[in-house]
Amino acid sequence: MYIKSVKLSSVAVAEPGESYQSKTTIYRWIETLVDCPGSSDLYTYEIPTQLEIKPGDILTVPFGTQQIGAIAIRLLSQPPADLAVEKIREVEDVVSKGFFPSTYWELLNRIAAYYYTPLIQVIRVALPPGILGRSQRRLRLTPLGRDQDVSSNTFVFMSPTAQQVLELLQKTPTGDYSYHYIQQKVKSAYRGTRELIRLGLAENYLEPPRLNQPKLQKAVTLLDNNDRDLTTRQREIIEVLKRQGGELWQNELLQTCSASTSILKALEQKGYVVIEEREILRREQSPLMAGDQAKSLTTAQTHALKTIQSLNGFAQILLHGVTGSGKTEVYLQAIAPLLNQGKSALVLVPEIGLTPQLTDRFRARFGNKVQVYHSALSDGERYDTWRQMFTGEPQVVIGTRSAIFSPLPNLGLIILDEEHDSSFKQDAPIPTYHARTVAQWRAELENCPLILGSATPSLESWVSVKAENTSPSPHLPTSPSPHLPTSPSPHQPNTQYLSLPERINSRPLPPVEIIDMRRELQAGNRSIFSRQLQEALEELKERKQQGILFIHRRGHSTFVSCRSCGYVLECPNCDVSLAYHHVEAGAPELLRCHYCNYGRSHPPHCPECSSPYLKFFGSGTQRVAQELNKQFPHLKLIRFDSDTTRNKGAHRNLLSQFANGEADLLVGTQMLTKGLDLPQVTLVGVVAADGLLHLSDYRANERTFQTLTQVAGRAGRGEDPGRVIIQTYTPEHPVIEAVKTHDYQSFCDAELEQREALNYPPYGRLILLRLSSLDPIQVQNTAQIIATNFSDQEGFEILGPAPASILRVANRYRWQILLKFTADALPNLPDWAEIRGLCPSSVSLTIDVDPINIM
Repeated sequence: MYIKSVKLSSVAVAEPGESYQSKTTIYRWIETLVDCPGSSDLYTYEIPTQLEIKPGDILTVPFGTQQIGAIAIRLLSQPPADLAVEKIREVEDVVSKGFFPSTYWELLNRIAAYYYTPLIQVIRVALPPGILGRSQRRLRLTPLGRDQDVSSNTFVFMSPTAQQVLELLQKTPTGDYSYHYIQQKVKSAYRGTRELIRLGLAENYLEPPRLNQPKLQKAVTLLDNNDRDLTTRQREIIEVLKRQGGELWQNELLQTCSASTSILKALEQKGYVVIEEREILRREQSPLMAGDQAKSLTTAQTHALKTIQSLNGFAQILLHGVTGSGKTEVYLQAIAPLLNQGKSALVLVPEIGLTPQLTDRFRARFGNKVQVYHSALSDGERYDTWRQMFTGEPQVVIGTRSAIFSPLPNLGLIILDEEHDSSFKQDAPIPTYHARTVAQWRAELENCPLILGSATPSLESWVSVKAENTSPSPHLPTSPSPHLPTSPSPHQPNTQYLSLPERINSRPLPPVEIIDMRRELQAGNRSIFSRQLQEALEELKERKQQGILFIHRRGHSTFVSCRSCGYVLECPNCDVSLAYHHVEAGAPELLRCHYCNYGRSHPPHCPECSSPYLKFFGSGTQRVAQELNKQFPHLKLIRFDSDTTRNKGAHRNLLSQFANGEADLLVGTQMLTKGLDLPQVTLVGVVAADGLLHLSDYRANERTFQTLTQVAGRAGRGEDPGRVIIQTYTPEHPVIEAVKTHDYQSFCDAELEQREALNYPPYGRLILLRLSSLDPIQVQNTAQIIATNFSDQEGFEILGPAPASILRVANRYRWQILLKFTADALPNLPDWAEIRGLCPSSVSLTIDVDPINIM
């Protein structure tokens, strides 16, 4: 924690509705945490007589020359002894009341402490955009300044700086700019602004924070009255209102009746209708879903459901079900009775692309009780969805990792679907939290069960659950339970293991064919598709079936190289090669950096030797799609990657097109591996499995096994049997062999043995320090100073300092220090405030606790 003077974890925040006032104590001051970069101290403000403020409220307060957002922390009956009463400023207003009940507040404090992050930074991540705001100082022309002529005497006697500022203001219709913008445009602008104010040509003012507000829209309500004095046109409008139940939005009514607002105003004056503004909720738009009933369960599903429903209070369940085993149906039937009891449920998924399909299925079962919350929503949609959670109505919230902060009252169940996925971990900005860890804390604080569902559980979850449940399932690892990593919770949770070992209707898992691409080359096949995959693609159209092709990279080609001198075109801002992206026929060829998004046109000649022979190497989704169009022009395909799903609603539209049979093939990246349920898919092809394996990351094997197993699981989920073809240059690799036989057990045994020998998670713990700067020398020196500071401390191993695997990204040079220690006891870690103090202002330091990505 950075707030040394106050123990925030011990602050008692009253439950909503409780009174803080008593006959003997009058609270006139409030301690707040202000939303100001670099500040993590508490500031005291006076409570105006007209405001009622309680801890947990979100406020607007004066701070210097600004008005900024703040969180009410603690009421005071006396001001701090070292603070003069006359210097204490008043709270401006209450933005929102009762945001932080006691359990929620404890959760935020625990995140701040565990991830070494200032509390206000955790609050910024937890709240939706627009709750905390910041005001800005602006300058605007007075009427005299608007009329000021360049040829006037006043203008002649002005300083050049004042003239520049005046001309800048006069060029805009509003005559109004922020001080920040003016300072960017005019050198030493502050002198000119003071001169304009003194001459009465301009005035400065404080613009209040721009906070999200409810969206209001006019509604027309019908009143009981006779219609004797109405015209024929007015009677038509009254009839439409009657058919619609007596209420309708004004714009809908006008559109339906092809009427003007003057007719409605006349009806209002006669007392037949009332026109008033009402709030209209901004929510994610989704198609209407036909109702869906609970489905009959298999024996394994029934056992899992009964176990979940028998839980009373906090418990952690690992639901290990093979792909297509019906985990989602278990979730649905576990949630249904909770809603009837007035409780809510929270369902987390790893990717936004997965939410449309899952949301549609949940809405078919639970209707408008389902809310969606993720970063692709507009600020207004997130703000309204957030406020809807406060109504206390039983509801189901589906979202990505940030939805773990959803303020659901009476939470009855938390579910992490595809819990193994690395998307649940935030790398930047701070806090670098893992949604699974935060979900464990929240389930404990809310005293409700947590379900972790996956076909390929993370090794951390696997080791944790097997330690408490030592009687393994026959198809799972039988090795002795290893030592548990230290849980961030105060105590080890009550964990249970549930297995769904078979697919629905006893459908078999698809057979996996491993194709050695070395032999394909020896046989004269220079295509990126093996002969077996080509045959399978030809059969798709004949059998009227669909397939999926997985490529681990987007774009066309991974790099462009000169065949004469070997020069590789690289990004000027990053130490990586530029990838070729095909735009459209006839358009300029585009090279793009996948790290900083730098783009340039493809040069006609080599910049090094002027040779015209530039060749594209490697294959991305674009190139695979091009090759498919050449070799299989009769096959219709849809690309599904981050390039084609940037627009709002694109995930849903593309998947709907594919589900409706508008394409034969879905070609995409790792989005395809994450829980998509497409029963009509019989073929899955992996173009190049090796791109996943050979990475300088201790988790590379685990990620590869999970990705390939998950994508293989998309095949054969319907009536027709599935087939999986994986192309590789290393078919003998143990991970490839484990994927071939769907053998999670052998993979776990081999991988855990290596992890234990090297003391890597789940047997050890890691903290990664990421340093970056525009100055390569300064960031290197700072990394060495910090590493030297660690050298005299015991209890952990220091790896580094070392440059990151990609040293430069967006012109920032990156160095890393990895701290590794045993999991059974937390060592005496350094004072992180002191470590941050070793960094000059030009060097950024991120403390990543339990990192997932160390590249």
